[in-house]
Amino acid sequence: MDSTRWDRIQGLFHETVDLPEPEQRTFLKAACGDDAALMADVLAMLEEDAKDASLLNRDRAQVANQLLVETASVPASQQLGPYCLKHVLGEGGMAVVYLAERPDLGSLVAVKVLRDAWLSPARRDRFATEQRTLAQLSHPSIARLYDADTLPDGTPWFVMEYIDGVPLTDYCSQHRCSIEERLKLFRAVCEAVQYAHGHAVIHRDLKPSNILVRIDGSVSLLDFGIAKQLETVDASVEQTRTGLRLMTPAYAAPEQIRGDRVGVHTDVYSLGVILFELLAGQLPFDLSNLTPAEAATIIADHQPGKPSAAAKRLAQQNKNLRFPLASKTAWADLDVLCLTAMHKDPQRRYRSVEALMRDVDHYLKGEPLEARADTLTYTLRKFVRRNQRTVAITAMIFAVVVGLVVFFTVRLARARNEALAEAARTQRIQQFMMNLFQGGDEAVGPADSMRVVTLVERGVQEAKTLTSDPKVQAELYQNLGSIYQKLGKYDQADTLLHNSLEQRKSLFGANSPEVAETLVAIAMLRDEQAQFEDAERFVRQGLDMTRRKLPPNHPAVARATASLGRVLEDRGAYEPAIEVLEEAVRLESAPGGSINDLAETLTTLANCHFYVGHYSVSESLNQRVLAMDRQLYGERHPHIADDLINLGAIQYEQGHFAEAERFDRQALAITRSFYGNDHPETASQITILARALIPQHKLDEASARLKESLGIQRHAYGGSHPRIASTLNELGKVAQQQGKLNDAEADFNQAAKIYRAAYAGKHYYIGIALSNLAAVYAENKQYDRAERLFHEVLQLYGQTLSPGHQLVGIAKVRLGRALVQQHRYADAEIESLAGYEILMKQSTPPGNWLQNARTDLAAIYEALKQPEKAARFRAELAKANEPTTSKSN
Repeated sequence: MDSTRWDRIQGLFHETVDLPEPEQRTFLKAACGDDAALMADVLAMLEEDAKDASLLNRDRAQVANQLLVETASVPASQQLGPYCLKHVLGEGGMAVVYLAERPDLGSLVAVKVLRDAWLSPARRDRFATEQRTLAQLSHPSIARLYDADTLPDGTPWFVMEYIDGVPLTDYCSQHRCSIEERLKLFRAVCEAVQYAHGHAVIHRDLKPSNILVRIDGSVSLLDFGIAKQLETVDASVEQTRTGLRLMTPAYAAPEQIRGDRVGVHTDVYSLGVILFELLAGQLPFDLSNLTPAEAATIIADHQPGKPSAAAKRLAQQNKNLRFPLASKTAWADLDVLCLTAMHKDPQRRYRSVEALMRDVDHYLKGEPLEARADTLTYTLRKFVRRNQRTVAITAMIFAVVVGLVVFFTVRLARARNEALAEAARTQRIQQFMMNLFQGGDEAVGPADSMRVVTLVERGVQEAKTLTSDPKVQAELYQNLGSIYQKLGKYDQADTLLHNSLEQRKSLFGANSPEVAETLVAIAMLRDEQAQFEDAERFVRQGLDMTRRKLPPNHPAVARATASLGRVLEDRGAYEPAIEVLEEAVRLESAPGGSINDLAETLTTLANCHFYVGHYSVSESLNQRVLAMDRQLYGERHPHIADDLINLGAIQYEQGHFAEAERFDRQALAITRSFYGNDHPETASQITILARALIPQHKLDEASARLKESLGIQRHAYGGSHPRIASTLNELGKVAQQQGKLNDAEADFNQAAKIYRAAYAGKHYYIGIALSNLAAVYAENKQYDRAERLFHEVLQLYGQTLSPGHQLVGIAKVRLGRALVQQHRYADAEIESLAGYEILMKQSTPPGNWLQNARTDLAAIYEALKQPEKAARFRAELAKANEPTTSKSN
C-alpha cells in the first residue's frame, strides 16, 4: 500500500470515528464513492477500534454507557441528582440525551451528558459553553436550562426543558401546512434566533432537526452545542476549521465551509436554507453521494435554484406528493425571500434576522418586499391584493355608473401615491443617512469634515424645496439637524430641529409620537451643549409622551429611555442613570431590538459604573461593547474609538498610565481620520491622551496637545463648556509640574468656575478641580487655605460619590499631607490612614497615591513616637518599590 492511499484511509478514519455508528456507513459511502476497497479498509479499522478494550481507544458511546448504562435503555432506577433517567432520546458525537423525570415535581426533562469528558478538553469546553449560553437565554421558543452538575468522576451534565415535538419540516408535512402557516412557524423561529443575536449569541447549526414543533404549534429552538458569542467569532482559521465537522453542511453558510469569519449573517443563511426546504420540499443542493470536498465546493461556489422551480420539479416527479399552493406572483416573492437570505455574499443578504422577519411580514400582509425592486407594477399589484374588496366594488360601480369611474380612479391613485411616497420617503432618508454616516466601512467616514458639511448644506437646501411634502421635509430637517450636531455645528442643528418640531406639531398634533421623537432629539442636542437642565426637561417630556402613545415594547420607548439615561449620566446622577439604563438594556435586548442601539446603551451604562468606581464592571461591559462594535462596524469607526477611550480611562484610574496612553493613541488616530483635525470629538480625545502623558512626565507633548485641544473647543463651544474645563484642568497639572504655580492656580480656578456653572454647583468634577487647586495652595505653603479647600472637596464628594470611592481616598491622602506639612500629626493620621484604607479596598489600587499615603504615614508615626507602625509603612514602601512589583506612576 502506498503512502498516499494510507493517508487517505487514515484521514477518513479520523473523520468518521467521532460520528454515531448509524451515520458512519452513510458518510463513508458518500466519501468513498465507487472505491469499495477503500470503504472496506476504513470499516475494518473502525471495527477493530471498537473491539479494543483500552479505555483510550473505546467507542465514545461505550464510554458514556459505562458511566450510566450498558444498554441503550436506562433502568428507571438510574439517578442523576433528583432526576430519574428513563431512556435515551438521542446520541451525538459530543453527548447523550436522556428523557428523565423529577419525581418530587412530577415533571419530564431532558438530561444531556457529555461523552469522554476526561479524554477531550475541547468537548468539555464546548459542553460548558452550551450551558453558559442557555443560562443567559430566556425565551419561550428556546429550550431552557434548569440545572447542571457533574458525575462522581467529573463528567458534566445539565438538565434542560424537554420538548415533546417533531422537527419543523416533518410537522409541516404531517399537518399539510399552507404557505402562510409555514411562514408563521418560520417567523417564530426567526424571533428566537433574533433574541439570541440580541444577546450576542450566534447558533451556527440551525436546521429543522434542531427546531421542534409541539402539538399546539409552538416552536422551540434546540442544540446550542456549537453556538458562539459575537465577541469570540474572530477565532483563528485553524479553530474554525476544527469546528467544520460539528456543523451540518447542507445548512452551513459558504463562509463556514471556507473557514471565514462567521456572524449574524451566517444564521441568516441557514434560515434561508430552512425556508427553501419548507417551501420546496427539498434542500437547495443535493449533497448525497458527494465527497466532503465536492459538497464544500457546491455550497461555496454554486448558486441555488429558485424554490418555486424546485417545488415544481418535485411535484412533477412525484404526483402523489401534495405541496402548498401559491400563485405565480406569490412564488416570485417567496423566491426573493429565500435567495436574498441565501446570497453567497454576506453583505448582499438580509443584514439581520429582523430584516428577514420584516419581509416575511410584508409577504403575509401582501405588501412590497424590502428586498425587491420597488417598481410601479410590483407596488400596484401588491396594493390591489391588499385591497381586493375595494377594487371589486370599484369595478362593479364602474359597470353600473360610468360617472363614478373618475372618482374611484382618483381615489385609488391617491392611495397608490401615498404608498409610493411613504416607501420613497423612508428609502430616501434612510439611504441618505446610511451612506454618509452609518457604515462600518472606513470609506463611508469623511476624511475631511468640510466635504461632509458641503453635502449636508446641499441636503438642507434640497429639504427647503419640499414644501409640497411637509412630512418628508420635517423628517429631513430632524435628520439633518442631528447630522449638524455630530459635526459640532450646534446653531444650525438647533434651527433645523426646531423647524422639524413646529412642522410635526402642525402635522401630527402636539402630543404625537413624531413630536416626542423630535423632543428627544432636541434633548440630546442640549445635552451635548451642556445645558443639562433643559436636556432633562425635553427628554422626560418626550419619554412620557412616547410611553402614552406607543406600546411598551416599541423601539421608540427604548430609545427615549436610553436617552434619559445618557442625560442623567452627563448630569452626574449616576445611580439613577444606572437604573434607567438597565431598563433601556432590557427593552433593547427584546426580540427585534437593535444591536447598534444596545451597544450604545451598554457603553453609557459602563460609563456610569466607571464614574461610581465600579471599574471591573465597567471594564467587562466595555470589552463586551468593543467586541460588538467591531462586529458591527469594523476596526476604524468612531464607536471603536469611544470603546478604546473608555478602556484607557479605566487603566488610567488604576495607575497604568502607559496602557492608558496606548489605548488613547489608537482612539485618537481613528477619531482624527473620521472627523478631521478641527472637530470637538477630536479635541476631546486629544485632551484624554494628554491626561495619560502627564503622570509619565511627558510634559512638553502634553502641553502642546492640550493647547491644540483648547483652541478647537473654544471655537466650537465658546468660552464655557465642561470639555473646556477638563482641558484647563489638565493644563493646570502640566503647569504645576513645571513649577508655574500661578498659571496652574489660574487654570484650576477657571476649570472649577466652568464646572460650577454647568452642573449647578453639584458634581464631583468640581471637586477634582478644587482638589488640584488646593494642592497648588499647599505647594505655595498656603496650608490653611489648602486645608479649607480640601474639606470643601470632601463635603462635595460626600454629596456626589459613595464613601468608599477612590477619589474620596485620594482627597483624604491629600488633606493628610497638607496637615503633615503643618506638623499637625495627630490630625494628619486620621485623614491619611482613612485615605490609605479606602485606596487599599480598590480592586486595583492607584500605586502613586498609595505610595504617598505610606510615605506620609511613616513620617506621621515617627513624629508620634510609634516606631512599629512607622516600620510597617516603610516596609510596604520598600516592597512596592521592588522591580518585580513596581507600579506605574
